[in-house]
Amino acid sequence: MTAAVTTGAGMSTLTARRFLRHRLAVVSACGLALMALAAMAAPLAAALIGADAETVDLFNRFQPPSWQHPLGTDEIGRDVFVRLLYGGRISLFVGLTAALAAAVLGTVIGLFAGYFGGRLDAFLMRFTDGVISLPLLPLLIVLAALDLDKLGLPEALVGSENISLYRIVAIVALVGWTTVARLVRGTALALRERDFVLAAEAQGATAWRIMSAHILPNLASPIIVATTLSVGNVILLESVLSFLGLGIQPPIPSWGNLLTNAQELIWDAPALAFYPGVMIFLTVIAFNFLGDGLQDALDPRATEGKVTQ
Repeated sequence: MTAAVTTGAGMSTLTARRFLRHRLAVVSACGLALMALAAMAAPLAAALIGADAETVDLFNRFQPPSWQHPLGTDEIGRDVFVRLLYGGRISLFVGLTAALAAAVLGTVIGLFAGYFGGRLDAFLMRFTDGVISLPLLPLLIVLAALDLDKLGLPEALVGSENISLYRIVAIVALVGWTTVARLVRGTALALRERDFVLAAEAQGATAWRIMSAHILPNLASPIIVATTLSVGNVILLESVLSFLGLGIQPPIPSWGNLLTNAQELIWDAPALAFYPGVMIFLTVIAFNFLGDGLQDALDPRATEGKVTQ
């Protein structure tokens, strides 16, 4: 027992040391933490500067940055800084929630395919290949344009102010699980032949027990890495759909629809497009660097003398 605890602590220390040596990943993690804190503090920031994300003031259109409006105002006098913070809340929420939902769905499909194998594996993997072969952006546009009134959903849900938010999360989760499923399936295929799994089967453990207690914990590394890398892609997809008018709908601000509102004002007020565009760029690249760092840190084949970035 003591030896197992010591070994686990040693592995955790080694993993942390590998991650900390990946400087870009550490900087990215700190930057993402600051973005998340700033987004969560959006109501506090609005109260401190006396601004509101939805208050229209036509007498203060296109105001330059000032103490009252740190990033100026937009075409109808709304505070750009506060709207950027609220937009970050939505974009980060969509990215994290959709990526986690897709990871859960992909883990279940990949785990069942890898452990049971046979016809179930063949069916699930051919289904996965079919989803991968679909043109992603046109499919997302079609799904985002569906009339929810004709799908038999409750009227209270269809009429909700947040329905566009729920729709984007559901759509991305339904098409974004394939990478995790293939990674989990490949690892599960190898793990089911390991001695500890065969020993559990010999002792009469159920398939559910083996998958949940013996195989799933060993899948944590590829799942975490794949999920982290997918968050940036989800934020890009949400931004593209919102830019096309099929994503998060006003009055809910997101970085994508902030770009949409600014496209007709790009020559008169380029800063309105610059700020959300930079935030999307920084967030996506930070999640990619974070995923690379986690992959290096969690890779059991990594060596202590590996050259890091």
